[in-house]
Amino acid sequence: MKITSNIIVKGFRYWKHYGFREFCIRIREKKQRELVSYDEWREKHTVSENELTKQRIISRSWDWKPMISIVVPLYNTPELFLKQMIESVLKQSYENWQLCLADASDNDRAMSVIQYYSDARIVYVKLKENGGISKNTNEGISLCEGEVISFLDHDDMLAENALYEVALLVRDGYDMIYSDEDKVDESGTAFFEPHFKPEFNEDLLRSNNYVTHFLAVRAELCRMVGKLEPSYEGAQDYDFIFRCSENAEKIGHVPKILYHWRTHANSTAENPFSKICAIESGKRAIEDHLIRMHEKGTVEPTKQVGFYNVSYEVQGNPRISIVIPNKDEVKCLKKCLKSIEESSYENYEVVVVENNSSEETFAYYEKIAPRITITENGVKIYEGNLRGGQKIRVVVWEREFNYSAINNFGVSFAEGEYLILLNNDIEVLTKDWMQKMVANCQRKNVAAVGAKLYYPDNTVQHAGIVVGIGGKVRGIAANMFVGLPRGLGGYLHKANIQMNYSAVTAACLMVSKCAYEEVGGFDEKLKVAFNDVDFCLKLRELGKLIVYCPFVEAYHYESKSRGQEDTPEKLERFQGEIEYMRTKWIDILKQGDPYYNPNFSRVYVNYSLNDD
Repeated sequence: MKITSNIIVKGFRYWKHYGFREFCIRIREKKQRELVSYDEWREKHTVSENELTKQRIISRSWDWKPMISIVVPLYNTPELFLKQMIESVLKQSYENWQLCLADASDNDRAMSVIQYYSDARIVYVKLKENGGISKNTNEGISLCEGEVISFLDHDDMLAENALYEVALLVRDGYDMIYSDEDKVDESGTAFFEPHFKPEFNEDLLRSNNYVTHFLAVRAELCRMVGKLEPSYEGAQDYDFIFRCSENAEKIGHVPKILYHWRTHANSTAENPFSKICAIESGKRAIEDHLIRMHEKGTVEPTKQVGFYNVSYEVQGNPRISIVIPNKDEVKCLKKCLKSIEESSYENYEVVVVENNSSEETFAYYEKIAPRITITENGVKIYEGNLRGGQKIRVVVWEREFNYSAINNFGVSFAEGEYLILLNNDIEVLTKDWMQKMVANCQRKNVAAVGAKLYYPDNTVQHAGIVVGIGGKVRGIAANMFVGLPRGLGGYLHKANIQMNYSAVTAACLMVSKCAYEEVGGFDEKLKVAFNDVDFCLKLRELGKLIVYCPFVEAYHYESKSRGQEDTPEKLERFQGEIEYMRTKWIDILKQGDPYYNPNFSRVYVNYSLNDD
């Protein structure tokens, strides 16, 4: 990382706002960020002149060329920034656009600059007064004649292919579109801090306004949801994005850098503390969104400016069944059960699924569950009660080890409305973990909830799963942020904020019993590997979300070398499971995980850039 005067100033601001400890954490995160430099990446991926020429030729041949109106509120814009903004629009490879400039400046300098550009597509109005960013933007929207309305700040710039990429998705039926973005320095020549985004991610949006730039919406959608609301000043775009997302039929994302966000002394990009009032406005935007979506929750800002934690309310007092496969490992199981007993939620039961343990382990079962019965099907069950009076049962699975079959067997004895699948080597650290998980799982569009897991050395073992990456499992799936020190947030704080993933690990996973049964439980063809990934993808096929909740934390006493396939039999089984996943989920493996930007690495799990 090259040290510049701007970085020093930003560092000082961060230290002043958060204190020395958080400043040191930030420095550690910065050092871990780049395996591939953005300069190198940008050199390979910036659109070429030949490609821009092709785009002009192709778009001119279209039978329908949707007009894209670009709204820009002006206020005392520096001349250099204004010129670069206008010229970035004039250079667009897609030509059917309208630039709507609403000028609330207290001087006429912008007018004199604009008069230099003799292009009928530029529409300018001088406002009588400065009504603030929301009202000024609304005045710009009133000038729009296009089928699509997009937004550009007065000191920012568009990539030359921005409108072409938007037009492609508009023609394909999308009515809300956003893109990736980066930052540009005051001169307009140095680009840095790229923000590569996922496809629409509801929980991420509730944690942070990740959509921001470049936003384009169909004019009819804009008319439906209304213009920007001045009562959210400072976070007016956040509120507008929520309203659009609630009503959009098809939300599209362009995984390309189409927008360059200017950094200078007074910009939010350079100094997020310049608009601290926006934090409260953002909080209200999320709260009002939750009300419209008929979801109950409280919203609190995190230590990171612009990031929030939504805590959902538990509806009623549902029964939870905790299913724990076990073979020997009495010490681990004791620690696991002790952490469960210390939970603040009380309405639960535990079902331990015994699988070929030694006699010593059965002696332990008889202590914790002394009542023994045999079912009509010949299943031996040990029954007892935990310290708080909750029921615990040990059900005996006498066949060979098959993680999927064992869980399905255990679930068949579960009496709860919700299930927690839990490994025996998990020690839960969060007292209200069950409340946090069930409150998320009760949301009508959520199927499963996962936790943040640590190795005993306080580094991350699991913070969500991305499908289609990971060298060790041949690109099937991988846990994110493995090895990240506890307390660090990683790329854009993703390890520390709630968001949606395609899968989470079944080492600690909650799902409703109805959803579990609807998808047929775990696929028993996957005896060891990928069964949780397959399970989550089946839930996703129901149109449901998988939630990673970092506020549920636990130790996972799994050796970092555990699971190596080092015998011929294990290798054969593992290869078979890889092939099964490739065949069954070929579409997502080819197209890429929608919650993971294609510009990220397919090998590393820390959101580093792809060097292809």
